[in-house]
Amino acid sequence: MKDLIIVGAGGHGREVLEWVIDINKENPTWNVLGFIDDNLNTLDDKKSKYKIIGKIYDWNIEKNQCFALGIASPVIKEKVTKLLMDRGAEFVSVIHPSARIAESATYGIGLVAYPNSGIGPDAYVGDFVTLLSSKIGHDACVGDYTTISSHCGVNGGVILGKRVFLGSHVAIVPNKRIGDDVYVGLGSVVINDVENGIKVFGNPARRAR
Repeated sequence: MKDLIIVGAGGHGREVLEWVIDINKENPTWNVLGFIDDNLNTLDDKKSKYKIIGKIYDWNIEKNQCFALGIASPVIKEKVTKLLMDRGAEFVSVIHPSARIAESATYGIGLVAYPNSGIGPDAYVGDFVTLLSSKIGHDACVGDYTTISSHCGVNGGVILGKRVFLGSHVAIVPNKRIGDDVYVGLGSVVINDVENGIKVFGNPARRAR
């Protein structure tokens, strides 16, 4: 088994640890070493038996180590993964045993898929996508570093750009296009295309002022 380090010890990183534990129960895959986080005090009031073993910015990558991404912010995901990969880091995907990924779907490196999440037929999911307990419909396309929070409906044919963040309970009408760096607030219903770099909220979703 390879040694696994979770990058980020915040709430999302601790959830990723739970899914790693579930995976290991079904099929022993990784030897978890702990977390790396630039805030060494992140776990001070938490009950995790795994500790922060170093900082991200100065971590020395050793043989037999691999990494799981435990960060949800799209911008920070991109920054941190590039920093570590430039040093030779290998990122793995953490896909919960209850996730359902269609045989014809395609996904990149560093996918994190939560319990009961799903990716439909012929969907494409890029690198370092975080998929909480939500479904990506058939023929959808999800750009790199995007985060889809829990209970979202990314319906068939939807295109999400890079570094998109969908809050919980977002629903997107089929075949709509969401640009790069878009933030969609929780509970929003997207019925129109959304241009790059804006925040939208509401039902129907409108640009935030």
